[in-house]
Amino acid sequence: MHEPASPLAVAMAKVEGVIGWQFHKPALLREALTHRSAAHEAQTAGTAPGGGHKRGRRTTQKGLGSNERLEFIGDRVLGLLMAEWLISRFPDEQEGKLGPRLAQLVSRPVLARIAIDLGLREALDVAPHEERAGIRDAANVLADSVEAVLGATYLDGGLDPARRFVHQAWNAAMTGQALPPKDAKTALQEWLLGRGLALPIYTVASAEGPSHAPRFVIRVEANGRSGTGEAGAKRAAESLAASDLLSQLA
Repeated sequence: MHEPASPLAVAMAKVEGVIGWQFHKPALLREALTHRSAAHEAQTAGTAPGGGHKRGRRTTQKGLGSNERLEFIGDRVLGLLMAEWLISRFPDEQEGKLGPRLAQLVSRPVLARIAIDLGLREALDVAPHEERAGIRDAANVLADSVEAVLGATYLDGGLDPARRFVHQAWNAAMTGQALPPKDAKTALQEWLLGRGLALPIYTVASAEGPSHAPRFVIRVEANGRSGTGEAGAKRAAESLAASDLLSQLA
């Protein structure tokens, strides 16, 4: 008699069905669906995320075993495939129009919505205390999860299945862009000025990494609220932060 499949195994099978890719290395998808809180809890208990005992020396290294590394590569894969798609779809547009399109398509609100549509909200493995705190509904957690699954797909099968994943999951967002969206910083400024409010204030929350591969985290504040953005260029991070704040204000 076979033991019933674990909830994570059931969730993984559902995700494979939705994205149209059966993993050769299921551990990659398991990692992509593991929030850092679940990974940390497993480290503390001496088990692997999703169940089972770990081998070797126990470690409490921050984020180890979670989907953070896969999110890191998924972010880069998404940028490449989205730029490729935009160049093909809009052959007469230059960088000034393609850039805002790209920024909007990879923004946190769009990624979070796609994660929900793919069923990643329910599939994520999170620690009980984070579950109670509502971590599944956090936009950054949802956005990170879809990038992690994309990164796992790329590592498991290469660019072709990753490309199919992107074209399927982002089809509605892409086809909905009849005209290039305004740059998020411009749109935010116009929104505030149109209501007689003060201009936004941008600050660098952190700047890490080597000079050839920096990572900027920008915080923007306006009207009593704040948004954050992270990217390899300061301007791109500012745009993502503005987009994050706009999604809260609009």
